[in-house]
Amino acid sequence: MLKASEVGNTLSKAEFRAVVPQLRVDLVNAQYDLRAADFGVLLFVAGDDRIAGNAVVNRINEWMDARFIRTHVLGPLTAEESMRPRYWRLWRDMPAKGRIALMAGGILRLLHENLTGDLPDHEYDRAIEHLETLQEALVADGMLIIKIFLHTPTKVQRKRMRKAASDDEGWRIDQRDWAMLELLEDGEAKLEKLLRRTSVAGAPWVVVEATDARHRDVAVARTILNAITARLAGKPPLGPAVSDELFSPGDRQATVLDAVDLTRTTDRATYAKDLNRLQRELHGLARQARDRGLSSVLAFEGWDAAGKGGAIRRITQALEAGDYRVISTAAPTEEERKYHYLWRFWRDLPPAGRFVIYDRTWYGRVLVERIEGFAEPAEWQRAYDEINDFEDQLVERGFYVAKFWLHISAEEQLARFQARENTPEKAHKITEEDYRNREKWGDYVEAIDQMVVRTSSSEAPWHVVGANDKLTARLEVLEHVTKGLRRALRRLP
Repeated sequence: MLKASEVGNTLSKAEFRAVVPQLRVDLVNAQYDLRAADFGVLLFVAGDDRIAGNAVVNRINEWMDARFIRTHVLGPLTAEESMRPRYWRLWRDMPAKGRIALMAGGILRLLHENLTGDLPDHEYDRAIEHLETLQEALVADGMLIIKIFLHTPTKVQRKRMRKAASDDEGWRIDQRDWAMLELLEDGEAKLEKLLRRTSVAGAPWVVVEATDARHRDVAVARTILNAITARLAGKPPLGPAVSDELFSPGDRQATVLDAVDLTRTTDRATYAKDLNRLQRELHGLARQARDRGLSSVLAFEGWDAAGKGGAIRRITQALEAGDYRVISTAAPTEEERKYHYLWRFWRDLPPAGRFVIYDRTWYGRVLVERIEGFAEPAEWQRAYDEINDFEDQLVERGFYVAKFWLHISAEEQLARFQARENTPEKAHKITEEDYRNREKWGDYVEAIDQMVVRTSSSEAPWHVVGANDKLTARLEVLEHVTKGLRRALRRLP
């Protein structure tokens, strides 16, 4: 891939002056057309020539309207970034629809960490797999990903750097350039493999020969222009989808919900005693988690009126105020709809030692969005794998992850609806939509069953909790959280 690009492309000064004015006009026009489009542009500029990379990033911001490009340098992970999964910073800086985010560097950071021994082979392979999945998810969601790799042969770089060290350009060279050059000379085969593995359908690496600066800059600009104009002219497919019947086994007699015991009850005296014990234990575990940097993500789903809020409050009562956030997830806002559906959850991941508790979660994609038709079949069908990859990254970073479905019977739900309507401070919780959703109870049961079966794992389990009796449900949730935290703390080094 890299050797094949070394063909000696050059551009004379006259040719450069002739093509650049119109090229700049076309780039800005495409950029302004993009502002009204229904997709964003994620532009990666990387390469084995750091000086060329800096020059190209500057050139892009010079030739295009820099007000509508957000440039991010993907250097070593900062202290804030290192507390979260590796690709959190990509999600944090994701471009909205109509905008461009320029990511400088990044791909060689993976290789550098691997070659220096900071990233063992098994972690390196998993990082590449997650990057492949991320790109596939974004492309399928409509993102335009442009990836440019600037290549200058090592012998050319070495010659230039020696020359620069002896003239007025020496300030552009530092020890990082020499260190990277030495590293890549030994790791060229691994770099080639990395580029091949991270070239996914719809987001290939475009290798640009960077030896001649004028050719390099024009080639990069044309690559960006061609990609944006081609995408503006047509809409990409959402991806393959299969018949909904494969996700709705009509003859199936039992689901995960059928195994839940809804008859269990707890008397008030027992509840008070066990609640105090469990909250005291949770408080101590949470302090250990804070001191040792263990982050926790708790995800709550359940039927309307199943008691999610009450269960969450019994958890937060045991935590110190600065140690947690509760995020109540409603329908996406206008701003959130400009991004991939996982974006709003990625951005809120907790720092080291803290809790984030989601009241409704990313599972809306395979529940309400699936049942109500807010997501196309291709979108919600691929969401299972996207969600599994998301949670895998949390677990691999060391997070404690637990997911709860609070289950009640249809009869109990109706009784709670009616009770809320007769309680002034709770009447606002009941809407016509709540009653309308009851008509699709059977569809939701099938969707819940698929969700639990396809996304439960030993490290990010689903806990399906019988909640006809609220007191029993709250204690069971606390039992699961305390047990899970103890296990997670034991695994810490």
